[in-house]
Amino acid sequence: MSSPGIESALSQMQSLASQAAGQSDKGQHVTTSVGQGGFADELQASIRRVNELQQTANSQAEAFQAGDPGVELNDVMVDLQKASVAFEMGKQVRSRLVTAYKDIMNMQV
Repeated sequence: MSSPGIESALSQMQSLASQAAGQSDKGQHVTTSVGQGGFADELQASIRRVNELQQTANSQAEAFQAGDPGVELNDVMVDLQKASVAFEMGKQVRSRLVTAYKDIMNMQV
C-alpha cells in the first residue's frame, strides 16, 4: 500500500471525525471525495488480486489432484504459498486500518 494512499485515507477519516463531532456543521460543506486512484479503489484492487491468487492456487491444486501432466507439485505448492501470504497480508492491513480508524475516532479535538 502506498504512502499517499494511506495519507489520503487518514485525511478522509479525520474530516469525517470532525464532521461527526459537529465541528463542520457551521454551514460549511466538506468534500471528502478523492480523485482517480483513491484509497477505496486501491483496496478493492488489492482484494481482487488476493482473490485471483487464491482462485489460481485452487485450480492448480485441483488440476494436480486430477492428474494433469502439465502441473507440477512444486508449482502447486508455490501458488498455494503465494495465496496464503497474500491473504495474511490482507488480514494484517485490515487490522491496521481498524486500529488506525479507532485511534482517529478517539483523538481529542
